[in-house]
Amino acid sequence: MLNVYLLRHGETRFNAEGNRYCGRTDIPLTEKGIRQAEAVFEQLKGKPIDAVYSSPLKRAFKTAQIASGKEEVITDERLIEIDFGMWEGNRREDFVSENPQAWENWAADPANYRAGEIGENASMVVQRVDSFFNEMLQKHPNQTILVTGHNGINRLYMAYKLGMPLKNYRKIVQHNSSLTYFQLDNDGEFTLEQLNTTI
Repeated sequence: MLNVYLLRHGETRFNAEGNRYCGRTDIPLTEKGIRQAEAVFEQLKGKPIDAVYSSPLKRAFKTAQIASGKEEVITDERLIEIDFGMWEGNRREDFVSENPQAWENWAADPANYRAGEIGENASMVVQRVDSFFNEMLQKHPNQTILVTGHNGINRLYMAYKLGMPLKNYRKIVQHNSSLTYFQLDNDGEFTLEQLNTTI
């Protein structure tokens, strides 16, 4: 059994500016984002955490450090945000008006269509994130880890593990610096205990 606190990073400037698609753009937390991560630290006080993992992007890494209270945070490329291709740095209403077909393809079948035409598709994302958690299941049996990732990858992974069509991933909510808690049993079966919450 593996116990996982899954955390979305705190607020960035792109989040504050109308949720521009940040993707691989490596921008820092805002002051509000830092305060959000500090609030998670208070929520996790007294909770046993055996290891802390993070996306290598600075917004996730800094959130992981603050929220865990640990300097030692292990980064893993498999936790990086979706490559949004041509949508990177833009708001949805802007890029949809420029190329509605690209958005319609992604919204209807993200497993097979690439985000922003040249980015990743959802199957690619799920494969790498699932690979990470399967490795963690072997590496941390009967332990608890904190994993800090991103809105896109977290929701796609959970949709996949819950047996949802990947096109429905946006129906799962993950606010900045919100915690989700789940378990993976020894066969990799997923049990969602808490979603988008404070503890």
